[in-house]
Amino acid sequence: MKHLLARRPAQAAPAAVEEEWEVDEPAADHDYVGGWSTGARANTSALLRWTAWSLLLISPVLGAAALARASTTSTAQPTVAASAPAATGSQGAAGFATLFVAQYLRAGEGDQDKLAAYYPAAADLRLEGESGRRHGEQLTVARLRQTDPDVWSVTVAARIVSDDAPTAKETKAADPAAGDSRPSAAEAAADSIHYFQVPVAVGSAGGGATGYTALSMPAEVAAPARITAPDLIYGAEQQAVSSDPRTEAVTQFLLAFLTGAGELDRYLAPGTQLTAITPAPYAGVAVDQMRIEDDQGSEPVSTVPKDGTRSRLVVTVRVTGHDKVRVPLSYALTLRARAGRWEIAALDGAPSPALPTQAAPPPPASTP
Repeated sequence: MKHLLARRPAQAAPAAVEEEWEVDEPAADHDYVGGWSTGARANTSALLRWTAWSLLLISPVLGAAALARASTTSTAQPTVAASAPAATGSQGAAGFATLFVAQYLRAGEGDQDKLAAYYPAAADLRLEGESGRRHGEQLTVARLRQTDPDVWSVTVAARIVSDDAPTAKETKAADPAAGDSRPSAAEAAADSIHYFQVPVAVGSAGGGATGYTALSMPAEVAAPARITAPDLIYGAEQQAVSSDPRTEAVTQFLLAFLTGAGELDRYLAPGTQLTAITPAPYAGVAVDQMRIEDDQGSEPVSTVPKDGTRSRLVVTVRVTGHDKVRVPLSYALTLRARAGRWEIAALDGAPSPALPTQAAPPPPASTP
């Protein structure tokens, strides 16, 4: 029998060792060479070849990914840093400007220090008139825009009330010859809304807090421009007809919603959650006008379509207060048909604008 180790002397090992080798020795198998099988060597060679090819093929992909990641990292950081201040301090700047305008309208002689709390240079201003002779009412932010990374321009609207300014009614009473003449410029100015633009700088005040300061005194500006209202999805306004099931559904819903008459859930579509106003602000509701989605002003509707049909509408109502005075209100609603009746599916946040009409594509050019 041929031994696995060719150089081993015949007498170098005990018989037990020779028997152990003889039992485990694959004498008839010529696929073992030097302790490795030729099949294993073939598999290993194939594995090494595939590994080498895989590394060769994937290396450009890994290199491109690493380059893209490095490029993203290097460019993303400045973008974040530049855009971060865009929303920083906007709400605080608006409140700061509102307080500044309120103090400015009340200011008079000797109030420089009160204004300097908002605009430090106001300590050297010359102020006239009695402190508190006028004040602002209905102060609200009408416009807020960022002019620089750390500067906000805040426009505050206010109605100015002067303690010593006569009203138009008092002026006419003092001068009967005035009759129904148009109000004077002073009267018109006193009865109008004024707009004050305040530049507010925003910055760190230490300890993680944000600080504010005005860059100048307020500047009175014109009222913000008004735009033309967009077209809506609803048809022309029409009289609400009692025989229309939509009129009945809207009336019952608003009675429960505004006056507390009836259970509100009875008039809501499944899945709709609304809460009646409490305490009820009104004692009565009358639906006057309706504008219905895609309505072409056809014959009055007296039936309810199949289940699941939706209809959006805007209703104008007159509500009666507890003082017996009627005032108008409008509601944009979405209705859904179910079981032969209309239910309220949503109290919409606003009437829905119509989608802009897209121009038809030009005809293809003719070829001779």
